[in-house]
Amino acid sequence: MAENEISGGSLGNVVQAREVHQLTINASAETAIPRYLRYPARWPLASGWDALSSGVHKARPGGDGSRIPPYVPRDMDAALRERIARGGLVLVVGDSTAGKTRAAFEAIRTVFPGHRVLAPPIGSSLRHAPDAVERSGLSSVVWLDNLEKYLVPDGLEPEVLADFTQLRTPVVATMRLKAYETFTDEHDSGTGSQVLRAAEIFDLHRLWSDAELSRAAGCGDSRILDALAHHALFGVAEYLAAGPALLQEWRRARSINGHARGAALVAAAVDLARTGLRAPWPRTLLAELHEHHLAAAGGAVLRPESLDAAFAWASRIRYGVTSLLLPAQDDAGGEGWGPFDYLVDQTDSEIPSQAWEAALVHASDDTDLLAISKNAFDAAPQVAERALRPLAVSGLRTSAFNLGFLLNRQGREAEARQWWTVAADRGLGRAALRLALLAARDGALTESREWCMRAISYGPTHISDKATELLNAL
Repeated sequence: MAENEISGGSLGNVVQAREVHQLTINASAETAIPRYLRYPARWPLASGWDALSSGVHKARPGGDGSRIPPYVPRDMDAALRERIARGGLVLVVGDSTAGKTRAAFEAIRTVFPGHRVLAPPIGSSLRHAPDAVERSGLSSVVWLDNLEKYLVPDGLEPEVLADFTQLRTPVVATMRLKAYETFTDEHDSGTGSQVLRAAEIFDLHRLWSDAELSRAAGCGDSRILDALAHHALFGVAEYLAAGPALLQEWRRARSINGHARGAALVAAAVDLARTGLRAPWPRTLLAELHEHHLAAAGGAVLRPESLDAAFAWASRIRYGVTSLLLPAQDDAGGEGWGPFDYLVDQTDSEIPSQAWEAALVHASDDTDLLAISKNAFDAAPQVAERALRPLAVSGLRTSAFNLGFLLNRQGREAEARQWWTVAADRGLGRAALRLALLAARDGALTESREWCMRAISYGPTHISDKATELLNAL
C-alpha cells in the first residue's frame, strides 16, 4: 500500500482513491462567506482606526503635512455618543462635507475604543455579517458611511438590522441629506425606508453654531482659523474639504478660454450621479454625455480643449485635497470616473433626458434600477416606470407597490390596482391596506374586509393598526 505524507501549508478538499467513477465536492461554508467577514481579528480597533479609511474628507494640508485637522467638538456630540452607547442604528444626516463622518468617527472612537470596527465594502453582502460577529466573540461596532449605498438587496435589510440589535452590536451610519429625503418620500415602502424608520436620526447642520465657532477659534490650527474667516457663507468643515473652491472653479470654467470641455465632463458626471447610477463610469460614457453640456454652454465658440486635456484638468488634485472628477477602477478593472460628491449636492438643475436614458441603459443590476426609480419618481416619472417594471415583474413586492403608486398618480388606477394586488399577494401589508381603502370607497365592503384581514396579518404594526381601524369602521 502506498503512503502519502503532506507537511506544511493548508488543504481544502483532498481525495485519495485508486479509481474515481463519480465525484461531487461541496464547497465549504467558508467559501460562501464574503472575504471581509472571514478574519474578524483583522478588523481595526476603534482606538487606532484611521480617519481617512473611515471616509473622512481630506482637508488642506497643514504646516506639518497632516491631512486631518484637529477635531472641533460639535454641539450634538454628547447626545450622539450617549445614544450610540445604547446600541441600535444611529444615523447622522447632513449635507456633503458638513462633518457627518468625522463626528460619527470621533464618537465611535470615544465610546467604543476597544471594539472592532466592521466596515463592509460597498456592494458586499451583509447577510452573513451578524453571524460573523457572533462567531468571533469580539465586541464590534458596524460602520456604514453613506448608508444609502447599503440600502440595497442583500444589504442592510430589516432582518439583518434586527440580528445586529439582538446581538447588541451597534450600527453607526452617515447619510447625505438628499439621499435621506429620497428614501423617506411618502410613496417609498421599500426595505430602505423600513430601516430608516428604525434609526435614531441626528441632523448635522452645514453652518456652525456660535458655540462651535467659539471652540474652533481656540483650536490654534491655521486651516480652521482660515475657515472661520469664511464661515458667514460656508460651514467650517465644508471649507476645509475645499468644496466651495472646487464648485466655484467648475462654474468659472464654463467660459471662453476656460476649460469648457472639462467643465462639461464634470457636469455629465454630476448628472449621472443624480440619476442614481452608481459610479465609477467608463471614460467613453462621460465623453458621450458631455457633448450635450458643451453645446448648451456655447460649443465651439468656447474654444474647448481636447478630450485628453479636459480629463487631465478635471482630475487634477486641488489644494492637496481632491479633484472635480475622481478616478477609480470599474467592476472590470478598467478606468472609471465619478464626481466629487459636494458638487452633486450643490446642483439642482434639471437632469437632461440623455443622462436618464444612459442611466437606464447602463444599469447593471437591481440596485441601480432601484436607485434610478427613486431619483426619477418625481423628476422623470416615465423613467421611474421603466426602472420599476422589471423589478416588479421579477418579484420585488415594494417595487410593485411603488409602480402602482406611480401609475395611480398619473390617473391609471386600473393598472395601479393590478400591481398593488401583485404586491399584496406577495405579503406586503401596505398594498393590502391600499386595496382595502379602494374597495371601501367603491362600496365593496366584503372585499374591503378581506383586504383588511390580510393587511392585519401581514403587518408591520402601524399598517395592522390602520387596517384594524378601517375594519371596525366598515
